[in-house]
Amino acid sequence: MKKNAKNNNQAIDAQELIFAMKELEKEKGINKEYLLDSIQTALITAYKRNFDSEENVSIIMDENTGEIHVYAEKEVVDNVEVPQTQISLEEAQKIDKKLDIGDKTKIEIIPRNFGRIAAQTAKQVIIQKIREASRDILYTEFNNRKGEIVSGIIQKADGGIVVLDLGKLEGVMPLKEQVPTETYRVNDKIRAYVLNVEKGLKGAPQVTVSRAHADFVRKLFELEIPEIYEGLIEIKSVSRDAGSRTKIAVYSSNENIDPVGSCVGQKGIRIQNIINELHGEKIDVIEWYQDPALYISAALLPAQVMAVDIKEDEKFAQVIVPDDQLSLAIGKSGQNARLAAKLTNWKIDIKSESQFREILQKKDEEEVVENKEEE
Repeated sequence: MKKNAKNNNQAIDAQELIFAMKELEKEKGINKEYLLDSIQTALITAYKRNFDSEENVSIIMDENTGEIHVYAEKEVVDNVEVPQTQISLEEAQKIDKKLDIGDKTKIEIIPRNFGRIAAQTAKQVIIQKIREASRDILYTEFNNRKGEIVSGIIQKADGGIVVLDLGKLEGVMPLKEQVPTETYRVNDKIRAYVLNVEKGLKGAPQVTVSRAHADFVRKLFELEIPEIYEGLIEIKSVSRDAGSRTKIAVYSSNENIDPVGSCVGQKGIRIQNIINELHGEKIDVIEWYQDPALYISAALLPAQVMAVDIKEDEKFAQVIVPDDQLSLAIGKSGQNARLAAKLTNWKIDIKSESQFREILQKKDEEEVVENKEEE
């Protein structure tokens, strides 16, 4: 390899790179200084790799002209033992008469064929940074859409994960985020809730979507019911058994607004779009109450409740229902009671009127026996 110590202004031309960097900053938002720094670091690595150099090299790209300058940093010594890192006083003073023993100086060098290597290296760095910037932009865009509903075309559905084409990237719907009663077919267009956005191993954004999450229903209500979107009605809680039944508690501080009626609409017209989206999933819209007894009674609809005994410190509620309402209150496989408990965040124990009377009668009998034993 031939190197020439020099003092004139010859350099490797890279004006096209500077122009490209300005365009990238404008179009992709990639900071020019950041890109320049990355290229200079990559050029040092490329130089050392291609020329097996032990020199202390620095490479500077002029951000205005695009010229690339390679410098070797050397220490001024009496006797040169390591030419790669040392320079004699005599040679050093040819460059700068002020230099003395122990000083360090930078000598510009022109490595053979480095212009081609520099161009290739810079191109690779730019391509890499464009990819990284595109990934970052996509990540930011979809991270900002976390908690929203997106539409996508099913690309893959083989009984495991479902992959959606969301336009700029793919969304993955794991098995646990799928609705058991739904069938997913390739090329079908579906809507899903953006559950999570993460950066993968190579920085590519990975979007997880869901149709089974309770917040999917919450978001559908926000989109379909204007009063919820405008903040006149508030969704207090949602509990869901995906594909089967959902309970949603709504509230309005405005006395003139019926929160349940506004959500359901006349003859159910407002809620019908949501039911259709959920393929017939049953939805119980109930009114939220600050009083836990009233709230729990409402949560157990469609069953009628006779009484609710509250233990505030334990967040436990004993509920009494008419005999003919017991199975309705509990629901198939305990679904209604389970969803009501999840909705209200209370432990709920349901007893029929007859069961409760039997418990009271047994308790009375035990007290009579205890009193007799005491006598």
